[in-house]
Amino acid sequence: MKFYHSLFISLFTFVSVSSAAVPTGSPAPDFTLTDSTGVSHALSSFKGKYVILEWTNHRCPFVEKYYSKGDMQAIQKALTADGAIWLQIVSSALGKQGHLTAAEGESLRESLNMNSTAMLFDESGDVGRAYGARTTPHMFVINPEGTLIYQGAIDSIKSARQSDIAKATNYVKAAYTSAKAGEPIENATTTAYGCGVKY
Repeated sequence: MKFYHSLFISLFTFVSVSSAAVPTGSPAPDFTLTDSTGVSHALSSFKGKYVILEWTNHRCPFVEKYYSKGDMQAIQKALTADGAIWLQIVSSALGKQGHLTAAEGESLRESLNMNSTAMLFDESGDVGRAYGARTTPHMFVINPEGTLIYQGAIDSIKSARQSDIAKATNYVKAAYTSAKAGEPIENATTTAYGCGVKY
């Protein structure tokens, strides 16, 4: 049974994308989206802070890998406690896998003890396309000047196995740590992997 589950993930879910709509080192496109509590957030309002963008789909096994045992929640908590803004973005279109209403999104945040700053909804897909977000998860790190300093995969092991997390290099944490220390980011652009965003 495990073999067929792995085969299903491999054939129908795994997407690997390396082309970037916005080159790393360029200004991050501004946007305004509404969150699960009905509050609007403009990216430009967070100038002066590090911002992490996490494209997500709660039904994607690559996303579940990070939320099932609290790994993503722990990263969110550590970085937001350090002053960063963490924005989850749901770009699943109405009727597509992973689409959420505001109420469903807020319920999911509570049930999984998410520690993001907000969950934002991009039902039209305009923001996702502007960033070239093609997978869930697809991660972006923006520095206090509004420059995109990292984009790509959450980590270095392309799998949906939770057990691989501890063995992998977390690219988001590494980029954030290097940037805050004033050091070059070793892997500023990586190949995102996961489920295709359901535009």
